[in-house]
Amino acid sequence: MRRWSLAGQMLLLQLVVVAVTVTGGVVLSLVQALELLTDEAEGRARAVTVSVAASPDVLAAFDDPDPTLALQPYAERVRAGTGVDFITIMSKEGIRYTHPNPAQIGRHFLGNTRAALAGRTFTETYTGTLGPSMRAVAPVKAGGRVLGLVSAGITVERISARLRGQIGWGLLIGLLGLSAGAGGTWLVTARLRRQTHGLGPVELGRIHDHHDAVLHAVREGLLLVGGDGTLTLCNDAARTLLDLPPDAEGRPAPELAEDRVHLAGDRVLAVSSAPSRLGKVVIVRDHTELQALAGQLDAERGFADSLRAAAHEAANRLHTVITLVELGRVEQAVAFGTAELRAAQELTDRVVAAVREPVLAALLLGKSAEAAERGAELVITPDTDLGDLGPGEPGPDAGDLVTIVGNLVDNALDAGSRVEVRLRSWHDGLVIRVSDDGPGLTSQEAFEKGWTTKGDGRGLGLALVGQAVRRLGGTITVSGPEQGPMPGTVFTVRVPR
Repeated sequence: MRRWSLAGQMLLLQLVVVAVTVTGGVVLSLVQALELLTDEAEGRARAVTVSVAASPDVLAAFDDPDPTLALQPYAERVRAGTGVDFITIMSKEGIRYTHPNPAQIGRHFLGNTRAALAGRTFTETYTGTLGPSMRAVAPVKAGGRVLGLVSAGITVERISARLRGQIGWGLLIGLLGLSAGAGGTWLVTARLRRQTHGLGPVELGRIHDHHDAVLHAVREGLLLVGGDGTLTLCNDAARTLLDLPPDAEGRPAPELAEDRVHLAGDRVLAVSSAPSRLGKVVIVRDHTELQALAGQLDAERGFADSLRAAAHEAANRLHTVITLVELGRVEQAVAFGTAELRAAQELTDRVVAAVREPVLAALLLGKSAEAAERGAELVITPDTDLGDLGPGEPGPDAGDLVTIVGNLVDNALDAGSRVEVRLRSWHDGLVIRVSDDGPGLTSQEAFEKGWTTKGDGRGLGLALVGQAVRRLGGTITVSGPEQGPMPGTVFTVRVPR
């Protein structure tokens, strides 16, 4: 049976249960019917016996020389009217005066009479001339003296005949119940077979073990979202990545059904979903490290772009110098080259002197070159002073600062044509302020995932800034043109040491 499908095993088990239940019910009903029939026969025999023993006609007949002449017709009339099988009236010695079979009149009564002779009525089952019967025996008394005895009874065969009729009905009802139970069981089994695809318990157990092993082994978060947006299943990785409570299953999860990048605490999560028969299967991947690498790649790309722009400008300047030399204007060529070199060096020296974190200084130089190439202006304020943030010095992580400054500058360059950056280091932390001359922005919702002025719902830069600031334990505010040094937007970040 281990090779049977689960539906087949359930069908057999339920059929056995139904058969045992129906059979037990039928047997119990027949036993109760036998008890009721026996009690009814006993009660009827006792009532007839007591009634006949107390009849005045019976008392009067005992004074006759031949009591049979009066008692036999009377006993037969009563027997026919009450439905008992025999009524025997006898003397104290047990000699019959009446009997359904006249040949038995005058013979000795077969049965116990001691209790009746003592004046008590009793019932018993005894085998007499008519076979086994349920009978009652009562005394015929006059003036406290026992004159004779009366016995009435119903044969066991008659009781059995009535019971056989009950057996027929019981079996019919049992067959109907068994048929109904078998039909219902078959319907339930058919549904179970469809739902289990005809698999047996071993296969289902193996599938469950594989399912459980996969859910706990995969590093990606796996969730099953129902058609109504309710979370119906999630694995350990999903609980960890999304910081879900133990009772998360059964709660609404509509956001996770959208394919986009989400921010969860200090994590960057990429969410993808696919429709399924049960709703949607959602895959959550941790892209925090990937996003950090992407940020570094963007920084490197920015550096490369700045080098390309610088190389392009250097080529133009060199071509200008060569042309001036060819034209015989050597002094102008020397003056032009020296001025350009001095301006570039002054910018580099000022940035490096003010920002002694190499990665952050390189980022600002790259953004300056990028701004110049885009026709914009990136200004490092004269009061910028940021100490070394290397491993030996206390302070926030340089990678987080690159994320904050780089994204704020990129957004400012997208918004306006002039951007000011101010970095100040204090005893209890540092302040980063990025201003632009764009149209202005005051909404704190800008730091939520998906916010963007482009309206495509896929903004991530400012959300990453907010995430980095929270990770550093700092604060970020945004103010309008009336509060800042320039018309436009002012972002102010305060990060503690």
